[in-house]
Amino acid sequence: MSVKNKVVVITGASSGIGEATAKLLASNGAKVVLGARREERLAKIVADIEKDGGTAAYKVTDVRDPQEVKDLVQLANDKYGALDVIFNNAGIMPTSPISALHTDEWNDMIDINLKGVLNGVAAVMPEFTKQKHGHIITTSSVAGIKSFPGAGVYGATKFAVRNLMEVIRTESAQEGTNIRTSTLYPAAINTELLNTITDDDAKKGMDALYDQVGIAPISIARVVNFAIDQPEEVNVNEFTIYPTKQA
Repeated sequence: MSVKNKVVVITGASSGIGEATAKLLASNGAKVVLGARREERLAKIVADIEKDGGTAAYKVTDVRDPQEVKDLVQLANDKYGALDVIFNNAGIMPTSPISALHTDEWNDMIDINLKGVLNGVAAVMPEFTKQKHGHIITTSSVAGIKSFPGAGVYGATKFAVRNLMEVIRTESAQEGTNIRTSTLYPAAINTELLNTITDDDAKKGMDALYDQVGIAPISIARVVNFAIDQPEEVNVNEFTIYPTKQA
């Protein structure tokens, strides 16, 4: 498989989709470099991967800081001598009605969900452009293609990511840099995202939905593996992933 031996940087890798993806890619022969804010979790995931015969490294990374993201990417180059993929997966989802005016949470979502992705793109773009290949994968959301009450600002960040990724794809084609892009639009996936919701009514509603229809993060990890595994001349660039039970 073309996943084998690829060097893949993953942000938001300490749990959920990031953790599941790291373990699956490593099991298929990729060399994964994990970034997140929780060092204890990162260290355990790397230890688990290595125990199973995989190759992994980590660096504590806050995607809000451009230099920390650059340092994570540099670790991949220093340790494995290459860089093939970045999976911009870090994100938060403190949903609430706009009228509740949780403005601090609005700014956190912009800083992590949007600026964090931009920091990931900026960290890899010079190398991807120079080597004329690379793959940028980013977690958006179904809230990036549909508008949901309670997810106004969250959805705004995810709509922005959708536009950003499509522009990167088209510009790369025009510039001949061969950078592939894949944007993920997950629906109800059982991760720690719900833990970031502080609005009581919003939390109750989301908990009820996810309890009823939520599916495991490995569902998204398999999609990431599929996207990376395509031949270099093939760019599978958008995936909407719903639980079968979710309307």
